[in-house]
Amino acid sequence: MTPQAALDWLCTQALPLWLEHGVDWQAGGFREDLDPATLTSRTSYRRLRVVARQLYVFAQASRLGVPRAEDAVELGLGFLRHHARQDDGGYAMRFDLAGKVIDQTRDLYDHAFVLLALSHTGRRQAAREVLDYIDRAMTHPEGGWRESLPDSLPRRQNPHMHLLEALLSAAEAFGDAVYLDRADAIVDLFLDRFFQPDGPGLPEYFDATLQPLREAGRFVLEPGHHHEWVWLLDEHRRVSAAAGRTPRDSSGQARGLMDFAERHGVDASGLIAGELWSDGSVKQAATRVWPHTERIKALCRSGATPAEIEAALDSLWRFFDGVTPGLWREKWADGFVGSEASPASSLYHITCAVLEAQGCG
Repeated sequence: MTPQAALDWLCTQALPLWLEHGVDWQAGGFREDLDPATLTSRTSYRRLRVVARQLYVFAQASRLGVPRAEDAVELGLGFLRHHARQDDGGYAMRFDLAGKVIDQTRDLYDHAFVLLALSHTGRRQAAREVLDYIDRAMTHPEGGWRESLPDSLPRRQNPHMHLLEALLSAAEAFGDAVYLDRADAIVDLFLDRFFQPDGPGLPEYFDATLQPLREAGRFVLEPGHHHEWVWLLDEHRRVSAAAGRTPRDSSGQARGLMDFAERHGVDASGLIAGELWSDGSVKQAATRVWPHTERIKALCRSGATPAEIEAALDSLWRFFDGVTPGLWREKWADGFVGSEASPASSLYHITCAVLEAQGCG
């Protein structure tokens, strides 16, 4: 699969299909998933993270000239403004199909994606208000930010990872120094607290003081998140340099993440394990589509050859073979699992990978 063929699939099959069937044009929201047989969704709720991720996707579709994409962007922004944003400045987590809030949890992971969506749709004031809310309400006394309000454990690197992604996008979109300041703080957190040189690796789970949760001396990690951080650390260097800053060196840690994930997490066919232990053994071989997209992004930032990028795209494309064009099979565990609906949330990962591959090299 060439990057151009992948882009053609995205622009002529996936994005038009999701704009036609994945947008609830009448009720004013985005559908959570699409059944491959009926192109409908039986899910009875909407999640903030899907609204925000689809806003990112349709903003990219608009830049690519896909018809109706800009209308979908306006619809999604309207949902954020009229249903999701609450009087305290935070955003509710879950809604019924009419847009009524059914879960008032404030989730850091979700707020990171709201910031990403607002950055890619050019909403400067709203983006700054989201960051101000995260700083005001969700800063954790032990470093980093709270998982959610109400508080929950374990703490995870994953929401911080996506907040870094959103901050870098906001820094590029708006040029305000505060976004790179916060991005630098997350990279410091990664280098000083998250990354474990004894793996080397990145634990998924931490206690309240950001100490890795271990079992028999080992911690759980996900190769897909190793790949995602490789891309993010390089993106941090790129955005910092464009702003005239010299970022803290993270190249050694990025190489450690990439080497560990490639050596222990990717099999000979290019499939990526869902979870590993920090000693390199497989905890869970079952996997999903998204780690394969993140590997493509990491390879593009790690000096991979065009042939290696195409091989990684081939591995990803197994999730699309034999499925309604524009959809995918989400899970693999010794073969594909069932014929369940394609979740809208994965379209963000796929779009990111296809666009990165197109620009690679």
